[in-house]
Amino acid sequence: MGKAGRFACIFTPMALTIASLVCLIIVGLGGTNKNNSSFNNLYFFRANTSDINVDPSLINLPSNDITDKLGNITGGTVKAALDIKDFYHVHLWNYCDGDFGTNSTGGVSESVTYCSPHTNEFWFNPVSVWGLNNTGVDQFFSKELRAGLATYKTVTKWMFIAYIVALISTIAEILVGFLALFSRLGSVATTIVSTISSLFVVGFALTSTILYATLASTFNSALKKYSIHGSLGHSIYVAIWLAVAFSWAAGLFWLFSSCCCSGRSDRIKGYGDEPGRRRMRHRDAPYQYERVESPIRGGLGYGTPQQKFQGGPGFQAPNAHHAMPLGNVGQQRGTAYEPFRHEGA
Repeated sequence: MGKAGRFACIFTPMALTIASLVCLIIVGLGGTNKNNSSFNNLYFFRANTSDINVDPSLINLPSNDITDKLGNITGGTVKAALDIKDFYHVHLWNYCDGDFGTNSTGGVSESVTYCSPHTNEFWFNPVSVWGLNNTGVDQFFSKELRAGLATYKTVTKWMFIAYIVALISTIAEILVGFLALFSRLGSVATTIVSTISSLFVVGFALTSTILYATLASTFNSALKKYSIHGSLGHSIYVAIWLAVAFSWAAGLFWLFSSCCCSGRSDRIKGYGDEPGRRRMRHRDAPYQYERVESPIRGGLGYGTPQQKFQGGPGFQAPNAHHAMPLGNVGQQRGTAYEPFRHEGA
């Protein structure tokens, strides 16, 4: 297999690695442009607050700006009093909020009105986002919700780090992969980098999926009485798990290319034909053994089938003038019979 074959062998894992990188980049585009509906759909978690209502016990809270507004309102007007939007999308770097509307066909449409600044290790804090700080309202959140938010804040840091490492190692995998075009040693190095990348990609995928599935469940159980509903996104998880599939498939092909798909050409190195192989034998070895004719077989070489002769009085075998009695072999040659001729290189 020559360089062309080596290139064909490397092309598949390289294409799979690039596909994995594209999926990871798509994940990071969520929430980067509020005017782009495709980017807005790349969210991990949605908090639907369009039907929020207030427990009457909130009215007994100490007086503050929030509770004073809540004291004279009920039902759907709570959203306006607290300036709460219909939905909140949680992305990798930030959150975006907006309102539901009706499109031209009578269906429900979404209009994103605000996206928060990008933050590393971002986590969605409903108390801060909904402006409930120092109001005492958050004390009505259940213990389950408070514990869930604390765990969510901690695990988000690991999830963000896993994403960054997965992204960087996938880029490194592509760069190192070019070395695999020239040797199988390059494929071994790429396989090592690919293994690291794949581990962090699957770590990010598992962490994000389990984390936000747990958060959605916690929201639905702890905030049900306030008519707040949590749900998972769709598009972003498709991109994440496609990145996992592409990454692991690329790793398998990199491993295959490290033990197969040699870039050497047999014809270029002299192995392509019989004369070439003969030249290689004479070049590489100091001497060779070649078969010679056997005096016992009447001058016939070892590769020639021996004829069956009919014996009897007066019968003379073919080529008898070439034959030599066994007893005279050593006397004629002066040495013991050697069936191979020794030649120098």
